[in-house]
Amino acid sequence: MNILDQPAAPEQAVRERVKASHTLDGDAARLTHLYRGWASTFDLDQARVGYCGPMIVAELAGAVQTAYLAGQRNAIAILDAGCGTGLVGVQLERLGFRLIDGFDLSKEMADKARQTGAYRHARGDVDLNGRLSDYSSESYDLTVCSGVFTLGHVRPDGLRELARVTRPNGFVIASTRKSYAETTFFEGEVRRLQDDGVLILAQCLRNGRYVAEEDGHYWVFQVPKKAPGPTEERPS
Repeated sequence: MNILDQPAAPEQAVRERVKASHTLDGDAARLTHLYRGWASTFDLDQARVGYCGPMIVAELAGAVQTAYLAGQRNAIAILDAGCGTGLVGVQLERLGFRLIDGFDLSKEMADKARQTGAYRHARGDVDLNGRLSDYSSESYDLTVCSGVFTLGHVRPDGLRELARVTRPNGFVIASTRKSYAETTFFEGEVRRLQDDGVLILAQCLRNGRYVAEEDGHYWVFQVPKKAPGPTEERPS
């Protein structure tokens, strides 16, 4: 191989770090340790490998808001789940969204997100593999996440919690690496949540740009309006 065809050393180092993160099986302690040391260079490293997931997720949020959500963008409440250093939040702010909250497993990554100025609040030490106990049900018009449903990080059943904190008729927008969707039960979880009336799959953009070395899928879910319970009065 010609030396000019070989990946640049920094890019290869990032790919190796990403590959290592995919083996951590959602272990919160090991993921926290990894991202504690990565926070300072994360944005530059993602640019090196062509990570465009945050931009696409934000653009989808903009399209969904325009098509389905009444009101001005600056009044739409958004939760950025697994916000990292704020890459999605910065793109959302560019599109005119202002009420953006974020959380991440890594305190250091959330600190970086807060420094962007795009977020009202950005919390660390929040694990999407458990219940989001600090977040009330039906709190957000849009819930977005990029880079969360990836190997070694968050299990597919994290979708249920994202649906819980999203208002009826609101939307959940998520990206998955192609390999994640193919090697986990993500699509099975999507079917189960649809069968349970938790989410409706509105759109899936398959094999879109994600990182230079691998495509991703982009999922747009709507949270259905809940039918009145047996003790609730139905409108006449």
